[in-house]
Amino acid sequence: MTSGPGVVSAVVKFGGGLLRREGAFERVAEALAACGGGRPFLVVPGGGPFAETVRDQGRQLRIDAGTAHWMAILGMDQYAHALASRIRRAALVVGEQDIAGALAAGRIPVLAPYHWLRAADPLPHSWDVTSDSIAAWVAGALGAARLILLKPVAGDPMKLADPYFPRALPPGVECQVVAPDDLEALDRALGDGGSDEG
Repeated sequence: MTSGPGVVSAVVKFGGGLLRREGAFERVAEALAACGGGRPFLVVPGGGPFAETVRDQGRQLRIDAGTAHWMAILGMDQYAHALASRIRRAALVVGEQDIAGALAAGRIPVLAPYHWLRAADPLPHSWDVTSDSIAAWVAGALGAARLILLKPVAGDPMKLADPYFPRALPPGVECQVVAPDDLEALDRALGDGGSDEG
C-alpha cells in the first residue's frame, strides 16, 4: 500500500559512495539540514561499505542471493542510523506512518528500510538491485514527484544507477544525480518547481 501522493515531494538517496570522497559526507549532511525547513522530503541511505561487506563476505561464505539481499538492506539500516545522527533535525523512521509523523514534527525523516521492504518484498533478490532501485521504489510508494541520487559524480542516472533501476523508477518520477561539488543543484531540486537535467 502507498500513502498516496503528497506524503513527500522528493526522495533523496544519500549514496554510500560519498564516504569515499574527502569531506563529502559532512558537506552533504549539512546541505540536507539546510534544505529541511518545511520542505517534505525523505532521505534513503545507500549501502556503501555496509553493503560492500555483505558482498565480500557473501562470496567467501557462499551466501545465497536472498540472504545477501536482506543482509545488504540491513546494511542500509546501519547507514541510516549514522545519517540520522549526523543530519541536524533528522529522525530515524522505519515506515510510511513514521515519515508523516517526522515531517509533521518539523524533522527530516531518514529511512531505515529493512522492515518496510521485508514486509512488501517488492524487488528481485539480486546484486542488480541496489539502494538506487530501492529508493526508486520508495519514491513510487510515497507518491514523490522527484528522486535525487546523491553520488560522487553527476551524470545520467540511467548510466550511474544499478542495472535494475530503469525498471524500478516509476513513470512520471523525475530523477537526477547530484554531486557534492554542486549542492546548489540539491537546493534547486528540492524547491517547489524544479529539477535539473543531469
